[in-house]
Amino acid sequence: MGICLTPAVLHRAVFLDRDGVINEALIRDGKPYPPANVSETVIVEDAVTSLDRLKRRGFLLLVVTNQPDVSRGSTTREAVEDIHRYLAARLPVDEFSACYHDDKDACTCRKPLPGLLLSAASRHGIALQRSYLVGDRWRDIDAGAAAGCKTILIDYGYNERSGIHSPDTRVDSLSQAVDWILSRETELF
Repeated sequence: MGICLTPAVLHRAVFLDRDGVINEALIRDGKPYPPANVSETVIVEDAVTSLDRLKRRGFLLLVVTNQPDVSRGSTTREAVEDIHRYLAARLPVDEFSACYHDDKDACTCRKPLPGLLLSAASRHGIALQRSYLVGDRWRDIDAGAAAGCKTILIDYGYNERSGIHSPDTRVDSLSQAVDWILSRETELF
């Protein structure tokens, strides 16, 4: 008598950068910076309805964020986690994952490396090739591409260099990113 093995169900996910995607980044000299604390944290206008649309379509919503100011000493891990709790109480996000390292630490979790995405995919059984990353910086796009996701750049025209990979699409807002994802899902399935 043979053994019947049922393949594991792989989930689809939308990986979301934090600052500039679900909450507003603070802009100084054309460059984005994270809020220092909850009182500086402003959720982007369309975040709740946009993320609800993705949840209704069965996507896991996972925030993957670089927070090097912890390593640099200009904020604390507790302040970052307070912001995550604040956002989690208001948005339908399944998980927040943060890299607290700086470039000099040479870790695998700091975007543009895909460590945060690969770790989440392993924990949650995610099919990366059927998943998406929404970001507002080149590091996000390179990490998503390296993990095998489709990538969407919310293009604010920051004053910074481009990455290695071009995004699959450029949009002006989280709402437009969600429209693009859902239109692709309609085409594919």
